[in-house]
Amino acid sequence: MSIERSVQLTEKVNYLKLLRGEQPEWIPMYTFGAPPGSGQVVPNQMVEPPILSEFRMRGGGKDIWGVEFIPTKETGNALIPKPGDFILKDIREWRDVIKAPDISDIDWESMVKKKMDALNIDRSQTAVAFNMHFGYFQSLMAFMGFNEGLCAMYEEPDEVYALFDYMCTFYCTVAEKTLPYYEPDVFVLMDDTAAWNTPFISPQMYHDLVIPFHDRQAKFGRELGIPITMHNCGLSECFIDDWLSIGVNAWDPAQTCNDLDGIKRKYGNKLVLMGGWDARGNLASPDVTDEEIRLSVQDVMDRLAPGGGYAFCGGFLGAVDDTEVARKNSVLFKAVREIGRSFYKQ
Repeated sequence: MSIERSVQLTEKVNYLKLLRGEQPEWIPMYTFGAPPGSGQVVPNQMVEPPILSEFRMRGGGKDIWGVEFIPTKETGNALIPKPGDFILKDIREWRDVIKAPDISDIDWESMVKKKMDALNIDRSQTAVAFNMHFGYFQSLMAFMGFNEGLCAMYEEPDEVYALFDYMCTFYCTVAEKTLPYYEPDVFVLMDDTAAWNTPFISPQMYHDLVIPFHDRQAKFGRELGIPITMHNCGLSECFIDDWLSIGVNAWDPAQTCNDLDGIKRKYGNKLVLMGGWDARGNLASPDVTDEEIRLSVQDVMDRLAPGGGYAFCGGFLGAVDDTEVARKNSVLFKAVREIGRSFYKQ
């Protein structure tokens, strides 16, 4: 290997090769970034304008729209809207309730620089992935709850569309102000529009009410000429064609409730599958062995990684002080590194 090739072959370069539809030198492990204080080199680090993500950094509290978020112990303190505490009762009254904050006096350059200095990302090693929020559908559910939110999408689609348009205009303004300072390598979209066994909404409703606003955001990524990724949990394969139509290159966490083998055959490297592993069945058993964990990694890589188009994404969830979860994840991530690093050299 030449010195030049050795210098170029970083986690970042390898990951971006994957997103461009090429076969990487090894199988990347996709996460939202390095664990705080770990010092670990990761392929990508997600960044979000602080004005939109301060409540997450604090470990909970109100977001910019007024929704209260609380941590959940069982998921490593991941945040969820406070149960039963909904801010919007009638979708027709959203204009009186949902109000974007005043951003006229923000020093965007200083805000971004301060955040990036705190993250201390080595951009030669790690790709910067720009995200803003967790999705339009999810936001509506956070505002109203699933019962009222789904009814609103069915009974008052024009009002839902108007609300999403208002939110999207605000988000696009934030993107215009911050993207020149972040200079991202990847553009991220998010929206969990499906449960494990079924989508929450029909593909047509998604096409009519949700994808137009992801498209407006994705335009930034298209104009920058950078890869675009979509985060969507659950049985969401029915939305893939809409994602591809707006330029999405990769999907996480691509959960195992979807026909991932069929999707791989149909789309090849056109859609990178970042996932393919869930702690379900025997893997969720307290008696699962180290070897069973390792074999689960080998199996998913053997099925989905040949020729490229695949990154591992997954892990065991539990309380942050759960030593057994930590042990299992240690075994899992070691297997991902060892098997993934040598996979294309076999």
